[in-house]
Amino acid sequence: MKNINEEYLVSLVKELCKLPKECEWVEFKHNNPNKQDIGEYISALSNSATLVGKATAYVVWGIDDKNHEIVGTSFDPFMEKVGNEELENWLLQRLNPKLHFRFFRIQIDEKTIIILEIPAAFKHPTSFQREELIRVGSYRKKMKDFQEKERELWRALDKTPFEVMPAVERISATDVLDLLDYPSYFDLLKQPLPDGREAILSALKDEDFIWQDDAGFYAITNLGAILFAKDLNQFKMLSRKAVRIIQYRGDNKIKTLREQVNYKGYAIGFKSIIDFIMTLIPSQESIDSPIRKTETLFPELAIRELVANAIIHQDFTETGTGVMVELYDTRIEISNPGCPLVNIERFLDTPPKSRNEKLASLMRRMGICEERGSGIDKVVMEIELRQLPAPIFEAPEGFTRSVLFSYRKLRNLTKQDRNRATYFHACLKYIERDYMSNSSLRQRFGIEERNSSMVSRIIKDALEAKAIVPYDNSASKKFMKYLPWWAK
Repeated sequence: MKNINEEYLVSLVKELCKLPKECEWVEFKHNNPNKQDIGEYISALSNSATLVGKATAYVVWGIDDKNHEIVGTSFDPFMEKVGNEELENWLLQRLNPKLHFRFFRIQIDEKTIIILEIPAAFKHPTSFQREELIRVGSYRKKMKDFQEKERELWRALDKTPFEVMPAVERISATDVLDLLDYPSYFDLLKQPLPDGREAILSALKDEDFIWQDDAGFYAITNLGAILFAKDLNQFKMLSRKAVRIIQYRGDNKIKTLREQVNYKGYAIGFKSIIDFIMTLIPSQESIDSPIRKTETLFPELAIRELVANAIIHQDFTETGTGVMVELYDTRIEISNPGCPLVNIERFLDTPPKSRNEKLASLMRRMGICEERGSGIDKVVMEIELRQLPAPIFEAPEGFTRSVLFSYRKLRNLTKQDRNRATYFHACLKYIERDYMSNSSLRQRFGIEERNSSMVSRIIKDALEAKAIVPYDNSASKKFMKYLPWWAK
């Protein structure tokens, strides 16, 4: 792939200078390097670019803002600091979300020109120091003072899925085929590779992996890159979205044993991600039956589904972070940026709401994850079959995390562990149109029938914790059935 080169940037500046005047998505400056102004321009231009349907906005230093003549500038953003902090980092820390803006320095007619490239707002308005701004003509204004503009922006944001936005623009057809592992797309869908470049490009267009601009150049969308990039490092805004796997010694982060970042697109790299995780998980030989078999500490099906879930439901607007898999001696944690869109206590029964519907749909079509709504069910079922501690689903600020635990004997489970397992068991029975009972819970924990009184105590604790409720209060204890707390 050709990076944005000087020839293209020179052409861009000359085209921008042909505009009759500054507009909602372009600002010209001579030297003014005021840091506060730059941050406010990023907010205002980013929001306005979305309003007028532009993928990118620009501030250009070295241009006379009256006649648009090239005059050069002494402003150097790469040397500027605010206190001891570099300008770019100072700006980034005060933006929400943390946009991937970029400064470029070029020469035109032996004059220095600085270009600030600003991505259009996505998902929600761009703010600087907690203030959302907008362009009204060539003026910066507080968005709250222009409520109709604010409503228009939100309508525009709601219509722009992350998947169809460009990961890279202005590239040739050859670049497209060099950057994407397109044969894998056809392999995963069990389709023959089309005959000829034009047929391949047409198929990629039909899936919204690429689009073509009026000048005949191509853009690779975020959807195409995130699924089929040969190397996500070639897509600067997506490089931090590569899946990161870390193995620690013990049950804390003090000692790291191994770390791997998988920079392939999710579709082509998913199998190697799961394979690498499974090589790190200890296995043991089961001798409970006449036929010996080897089982891993954590079930592969559960890990596969939770990693796929994390990929699908992550918030791509959260820059600088991606899906992470962390392995400890007795647990595995899988996290993704973005708060869950449904109550974490209802993961098991509520149809999922996806931030990235096109991504989720394609991964289901390619057999990478389960059909809608069945994935977490299968995770919990697999955990029950192995009689492992129930998983934990958490929502720390800005993230979603799933935690699996290795086997522990019943006597080593805490009351909270037992309550959680009882709740999930009741949920599973409910979605099977059945009810939890003393007998079914006894099987879940592997408790012998003669120790059914032990199960009664576990049920009593879960009732007191309001994790479950009786189906019929008038039934005798021997025949009592139970529901998850939300089903009554």
